[in-house]
Amino acid sequence: METRINLFENPISAKFFKRFANAGLVIQQSSLPHSVQELVSLRASQINGCGWCIDMHTKEATAAGENAVRLHLVAAWRESTVFTDAERAALAFAEEGTRLADAHQGVSDETWAQVRKHFDDDQLAALVCQVGLINAANRVAVIAHQPGGSYEAGMFAAALG
Repeated sequence: METRINLFENPISAKFFKRFANAGLVIQQSSLPHSVQELVSLRASQINGCGWCIDMHTKEATAAGENAVRLHLVAAWRESTVFTDAERAALAFAEEGTRLADAHQGVSDETWAQVRKHFDDDQLAALVCQVGLINAANRVAVIAHQPGGSYEAGMFAAALG
């Protein structure tokens, strides 16, 4: 796959991504556990088929100390024993929030109740924003054919300086 446009060099998209990264900082600085942020981003990216974001979030999570076994099992989290109840609720939320076209109601009341049980208002707000943000990032990267495989931890932050 060949990249259609270098979004980091184009002045419009580079300006956009600086603002996008600033929005991400609000979530990163929230009380939502960083591991949950990365697991949610990874799962949504898997669903959306975004190689760039899968590469990025796998490597960022690894750099932050995330266990490789857990990262490998994100795609099959329902059939895995390595995730906490809170992480399972967040992964279900990420899936339902990503697959909006698959369900007329979006996130089910049952899934909402589960995340409500594990996360306070600030964490829940960050989780909602995280799912929205990663889905937007996935779409931009897939449209531009941004391939996975070349990302190095910290690269996105460094590119936006």
